[in-house]
Amino acid sequence: MALVEVRGLTKSFKKGDATVTPLDGVDLDIERGEFVSLMGPSGTGKSTLLNLVAGIDRPTAGTIRVGQTELTRLSRAQLADWRAGHLGYIFQTHNLIPVLTAYENIELPLFLLPLSRAERQKRVNIALDAVGLTDRAHHYPRQLSGGQEQRVGIARAIVANPEVIVADEPTGSLDADTGSQIRDVLRQLNDELGMTLLLVTHDREVGALAGRQLRLDYGHIVEAPVERAVASAQGG
Repeated sequence: MALVEVRGLTKSFKKGDATVTPLDGVDLDIERGEFVSLMGPSGTGKSTLLNLVAGIDRPTAGTIRVGQTELTRLSRAQLADWRAGHLGYIFQTHNLIPVLTAYENIELPLFLLPLSRAERQKRVNIALDAVGLTDRAHHYPRQLSGGQEQRVGIARAIVANPEVIVADEPTGSLDADTGSQIRDVLRQLNDELGMTLLLVTHDREVGALAGRQLRLDYGHIVEAPVERAVASAQGG
């Protein structure tokens, strides 16, 4: 059984007098430990699909199951509880709280879980180490580079050891060199930590990180030829 199972997923909304359907009967399976990228031009429904899988939005029709949980059966409050323990979200912009240190930003999601202070500290330190920022734990966002800020955002997404990580254009607001660093981190999350990732991007280099590459085309998912990413050197 796949970790993520999407069946007949449709999302429609009104735009003036017209009905727009960015997703039309989408089926998708993602296995545990798999790295899947979803590519396509802006406005094709990639982020819509991501937010549906993340339990942030609701479909017009269809079902979404992650692990043993069918998201489409949950209330909004139940979805919020589920996301806290099972889902990590990497945003295009890091969305860090400026008055909190890197450590404190990463720790925030753990306050939603029944964990002791010692367990929270252990998990934050593991996440910091995973993104190579142990020496920046007590720096504020203003004291970090753009790439370091995004790595803090990634650490925050993985700190609760979620079943699934979704990433929405995680390099979209970064320059080429910094984006290369973030690609390395994403590859390590999958290769070394075995994390399950669903990544949305319009950047073919980023999409090529994934072992399975998909395109969203007129509301339907199609398999794309697998391209291989070029390894890059990690830096600040």
